[in-house]
Amino acid sequence: MSENKQHPDEKKRRQKDATDSTDVVSKRKDLRKKEDKIVGKIILVIALTLLIIGCVFGFTVYRYIDSGLKPLDSNNDQLVSIEIPSGSSNKQIGEILEQDQIIKSGIVFNYYTKFKNMTGFQAGFYQLAPNMTLDEIGKQLQEGGTSEPTEVADGKITIPEGIDAEQIAERVAKVTGKDKQEFLDLLKNESFFNELTQKFPELLESAAKAENAKYRLEGYLFPATYDYYKDMSLKDLIIQMVNKTNTVLQPYFSTIKQQNHTVQEVLTLASLVEKEGVSESDRKNIARVFYNRIDIGMPLQSDISILYALGEHKEFVTYEDTAVDSPYNLYTNTGYGPGPFNSPSEAAIQAVIEPAENDYYYFVADITTGEVYFAKTYEEHMELVHKYVNS
Repeated sequence: MSENKQHPDEKKRRQKDATDSTDVVSKRKDLRKKEDKIVGKIILVIALTLLIIGCVFGFTVYRYIDSGLKPLDSNNDQLVSIEIPSGSSNKQIGEILEQDQIIKSGIVFNYYTKFKNMTGFQAGFYQLAPNMTLDEIGKQLQEGGTSEPTEVADGKITIPEGIDAEQIAERVAKVTGKDKQEFLDLLKNESFFNELTQKFPELLESAAKAENAKYRLEGYLFPATYDYYKDMSLKDLIIQMVNKTNTVLQPYFSTIKQQNHTVQEVLTLASLVEKEGVSESDRKNIARVFYNRIDIGMPLQSDISILYALGEHKEFVTYEDTAVDSPYNLYTNTGYGPGPFNSPSEAAIQAVIEPAENDYYYFVADITTGEVYFAKTYEEHMELVHKYVNS
């Protein structure tokens, strides 16, 4: 029987082919590794480039939005007459304001007003200035303009919601250049007050009966923006503010009488609600808490009354402060006190006229979140104070 023997040269050739094949595979792996490294570097460069572009774009957008939220020119109070046509959308209004050089960006105005849920902008003619904020412009558009263009005013006096007579006097003095004390003296002037009572009897009848009021017209200077002309007297300006309050309250007069309340009482509680609550729900519940306390002869115990009695604006009220000797101290005195503590908004007034139904006698706000918590008993209230204030 014969055996198949492999020739030596053939064996060497096969070994060489195997070695060559291994070398080829190894070279291919090395080449693939190099390619992978190059691809990795390319991807890294692209990713870093996109990241840089994204950061630059994001920063540019941020700067654009941040700039658009600020007044166009904080040093320019020159009023410009603007017409807002009927049916204009927020976007169209923004374009008009940008075109007339009142704001920096109509796009930012459009999205900002939608984000802040600013609605009810009215058609008409307005007088606006480049130093006004988007909030100030938005509020004026909600208040409404005039049906016809009017003479451009020499200035605008904006009265924010919840500021008191002395703070209003400061704003008036700043715009008009007139003495702050002259304005305050008019608010206490009995002869002038009697003139206004004859002009606005439903509004001021209960204010005329009030005793120990610091300023007769505290709470009756409605928070809004008013045109000021150099030939306008301070009396005319005050009449304009009181007239605005009368206009706003006109639809509520009959309801207030039916509830056996007075305008003075409603404005007093509204001035407290204005400061104590933010949301509509909280304000309506707080209003009911105040009514519940009044019904059982319990003091309202509002820190707002203490600050007004002290004539100070500070963050915290001490136990010593609550003993201040003043008819405005609603810790030591029951009832409504002499009258309002500031100029409340229509929303606060409405919350007092249409309060929620509850049987709470206490409330406290979380000093971190601002959320308001209500309690029926003093013990429950103190637990909430410990949890949301003291801790």
